[in-house]
Amino acid sequence: MPESGTVRSPKAWWKECVVYQTYPASFRDANGDGHGDVRGIIEKLDYLKTLGVDVIWVSPIYKSPQVDMGYDISDYKDIDPKYGSMEDVDELIAKLGQRDMKLIMDLVVNHTSDQHSWFLESRSSTDNPKRNWYFWKKGKVNEDGTLAPPKNWCRTLDTTQSAWEWDNKTQEHYLSIFSAEQPDLNWESTEVRSAVHDIMRFWLNRGVCGFRMDVIDHISKVQSFPDAEEQILGQYFQPGDNFFANGPRLDEFLHEMRKVLNEYDTLTVGEMPFVNDEDEVIRTVGLQGSLNMIFMFELLNVDNQPGRSKWSYQEWNATDMKRIHGRTQRLMIDRNGWNAVFSENHDSPRSVSRFADDDEWREYAAKMLCTKHTTLGGTEYIYQGEELGMRNIPDDWSMTEYKDIETQNYWTYACKQYANNHRKLEYARKMIQLKARDHTRTPMQWDPSPNAGFCKPSVKPWMRVNDDYPRINAVAQLNSPHSVFSYWKHCLEFRKEHKEVFIYGGFEIIDPNDKDVVAFKRFSDNECWVTVTNFTGKYLEWSGLGDLKVEQWVIGNYPFEVHKVGSSLTIKLRPWEGIIGRCSVTQP
Repeated sequence: MPESGTVRSPKAWWKECVVYQTYPASFRDANGDGHGDVRGIIEKLDYLKTLGVDVIWVSPIYKSPQVDMGYDISDYKDIDPKYGSMEDVDELIAKLGQRDMKLIMDLVVNHTSDQHSWFLESRSSTDNPKRNWYFWKKGKVNEDGTLAPPKNWCRTLDTTQSAWEWDNKTQEHYLSIFSAEQPDLNWESTEVRSAVHDIMRFWLNRGVCGFRMDVIDHISKVQSFPDAEEQILGQYFQPGDNFFANGPRLDEFLHEMRKVLNEYDTLTVGEMPFVNDEDEVIRTVGLQGSLNMIFMFELLNVDNQPGRSKWSYQEWNATDMKRIHGRTQRLMIDRNGWNAVFSENHDSPRSVSRFADDDEWREYAAKMLCTKHTTLGGTEYIYQGEELGMRNIPDDWSMTEYKDIETQNYWTYACKQYANNHRKLEYARKMIQLKARDHTRTPMQWDPSPNAGFCKPSVKPWMRVNDDYPRINAVAQLNSPHSVFSYWKHCLEFRKEHKEVFIYGGFEIIDPNDKDVVAFKRFSDNECWVTVTNFTGKYLEWSGLGDLKVEQWVIGNYPFEVHKVGSSLTIKLRPWEGIIGRCSVTQP
């Protein structure tokens, strides 16, 4: 297919919708206990409708001991009292429907909580009927007679610990990739797969329109369970993702799920961090694929050192971002797949803090990121607070304010490992300040009152509210035509108005070697548009348009008085500027 191709796959509602992710614990507290809940979401539906949201994705609200903020589920068919009741969820679905909106749930089925009835049965004895619903193995015996885990895999949320947890009662180890309290389900069991299919039908019949599937590329594992090769120098436990992710039966298991989903009209998006090969991606999200789309994490990993964990940093520039967008956009257009466009989620830091400037130029930078985000091809995902330009946690907060299990595990390790190395300990602290998952989990900032309107002023929120809430909040932005919120609203309206271009149109990177500017062309048979974004805090003169002739600049985060129209122009870009222009239509 030539580079000029546009989308050839069928149109669908889930391609055109805007999905908004709520992290319920931090979205809105309606019952006064300092913890967000389902009724808090219901209270803010009109706010989301005003923004332009079509679908709400709710992070896990199922019954859970909350070791990993609900990603450790003890009952898939009930709601944790922290979040409310099943009746609240039914009301949420109904009131979404009244607004022509939909709900997708977070489907977490690679693992359960260790308090789930399935696991309690599985660990009760070696001959229990549910023993093979999880992975159990005897340990190794060392030369000195001590017992060791059966394999050398480390945990994802704490790489210093074994992924195989010892169970004293049955004298075997069980596999728990994330934490000891999150044992992995054995998808080789047909009974496990049937139980998952039953969960899906339960929620789809209740009115949910689909699922975000948590680490769904983990459900097939290499059954010989080899030891992992050394990636972390000097450590026995090593990442085993070559064997516990993207396994040999993944496509088969996903297509079994697809058969269930085909009974309904659904939106499905998979979290598949270890599926990066283009053929594997298209096998999953192509015309014959099992999912509508997956989250591709190359952009969110752009500042990770190659081969290192997220707790590392390397410099990046606009050429890296263009390379990533060019690859993922063209891959889906040329091979009939579909993108999920996102810059933040509950596992990431704030995009304006990570990719731009969250201080002097915060409002301009947040709008610039929106300019790029809303003109890329794929289904749009917005994370709560992103539409306000919310920022990372301030640098001066104590580490006790960080609540996430991954952050706390890493900081405990760093304090022990680097107790006598101040420089390395300070580097670890900087990585947390830049990349911790906590940054997107601070409470939503609704208004300038104490606790930012997330909960009553007299109540202590479960997590500290960012100190900047008197200035950065929804009330301050809703009625301001120049706010970050209003800019997002305008760009989303513009995207839907020109969906033939921005959703189904072609894509071409402009000036790929420029280190400061991310620019690209979007086009259809009848329209052509260009997006230009300055990823620096500098004033630039950019001459990368080439033969493109801009007829009119229509959207931007600054006034247009400095911008001329025409072809081969030098464009004067201000710090963190983002602009969208209409170009003359030429035959591709």
